[in-house]
Amino acid sequence: MGRIGLALTLACTAGLLAACYPEPVACPAIARATGVSLTVAASYAGDVGSLRLKACQDGSCTEKDLVLQPGSAAVDQGCSPEGVCSATSSPDGTLQGFMELPALSEAPLKATVSGTSISGAALPVRTLTFTPRGDYPFGEQCGRVISAAVVLDAAGLRQG
Repeated sequence: MGRIGLALTLACTAGLLAACYPEPVACPAIARATGVSLTVAASYAGDVGSLRLKACQDGSCTEKDLVLQPGSAAVDQGCSPEGVCSATSSPDGTLQGFMELPALSEAPLKATVSGTSISGAALPVRTLTFTPRGDYPFGEQCGRVISAAVVLDAAGLRQG
């Protein structure tokens, strides 16, 4: 085998070895806001005028009046014969709020919600202690994301 044959053999071998290693996967370059999201159920949203959320975890508490926005749900619009799928957003009658926290861990979190009704009367104070959930929504290579979510309805507060 001549020098050219040896060079081609080495180049092909190097190419095959490189193909054996997985390619790096790009992680989304989005900022992760740590905090507690609150959803007011559609059946209760019409009664709520304003809400205040207090969240305590690891001996530290944060409290804030929530800015409530109308919630929505994704509505599947199906797929085309070419395999292109789409969805749209449609109001679902809920209200959504979010409170940033300086840090969030998988330690128990105590959430307390108070507020007023549309007429200005005090709503019942609701408290829930729960454990935020950790997951790898973009794969383990992109890091663990911890989320805390609660749902408020006439019966009380529950983990979302």
